[in-house]
Amino acid sequence: MAIGKRLNKAREGVDREKLYPLVDAIKMVKERAKSKFDETIEIAINLGVDPRHADQMVRGVVNLPNGTGRTLRVGVFARGAKAEEAKAAGADVVGAEDLVEKVQGGQIDFDRCIATPDMMPLVGRLGKVLGPRGMMPNPKIGTVTMDVTSAVKGAKGGSVEFRVEKAGIVQAGIGKASFSEDKLVQNVKALADAVAKAKPAGSKGTYIQRVAVSSTMGPGVKVEPGTLLG
Repeated sequence: MAIGKRLNKAREGVDREKLYPLVDAIKMVKERAKSKFDETIEIAINLGVDPRHADQMVRGVVNLPNGTGRTLRVGVFARGAKAEEAKAAGADVVGAEDLVEKVQGGQIDFDRCIATPDMMPLVGRLGKVLGPRGMMPNPKIGTVTMDVTSAVKGAKGGSVEFRVEKAGIVQAGIGKASFSEDKLVQNVKALADAVAKAKPAGSKGTYIQRVAVSSTMGPGVKVEPGTLLG
C-alpha cells in the first residue's frame, strides 16, 4: 500500500500522454527518485523493427561516458597467457574447463561474460544456460576477442550491451539517480547514438518510435524521440 501511495505521489505533475524534451524528462525522473537506495535510471526505446526477422535484429555495445554506477562482475573464459592477462585487467572469475563445469552446475559468479575465440567450442555448450540470460559471448559486441584487457576494462568501466527484445524494445540502465542531470543526458545520448547506428537494413519507416525514462521505483516519463540525438 505504501508503495502504491508513493508511486501515485511521484506521478503528480507528470502528464502521462505528453512527450517531454530529454533534459526535462531526466530532471522529472531524478526529482521523483526518493527511495532510500540509489535508484537506477532506465530507458526504454521502442523501435520500428520485428526481431523475429534476422535482418531486423538490433544488438550492440556502447561505452557510457559517465559509467553506469554499477560494479559488474566479469567472467572470462581463457587459458594460459590470456587467462593471466584477464586477471591482471581486473576480471573477477577466470577459467577454462573448470569454469564451464561450474556454470553447467548453476554457479554463475559474474554479470558479464568474455571469451577468447579458441574457447568458444567449449563455451558453446553453455548456450542453454547463458543464452536466456543474455550473457553468451558474441564477437559482434566484442565479448569474443583476443583483446581481453580492453574487453574486461570496458565491462568494468561502464560498457552496456543492448539487444532488442521480442516486442521491439531496447531497455538499458543509463546511470543512477545520484548522477547529475548532465551526466545522465550524456549517457542517454551515447546509448541512443549507438542504437541509431545499429539500425538494421530490414527496418522500414520510423526507426525510433517511442521513448520513456524512469527510475527503479518511479513513474515512466515519455520523451520526444527527436531530442535523443545530437
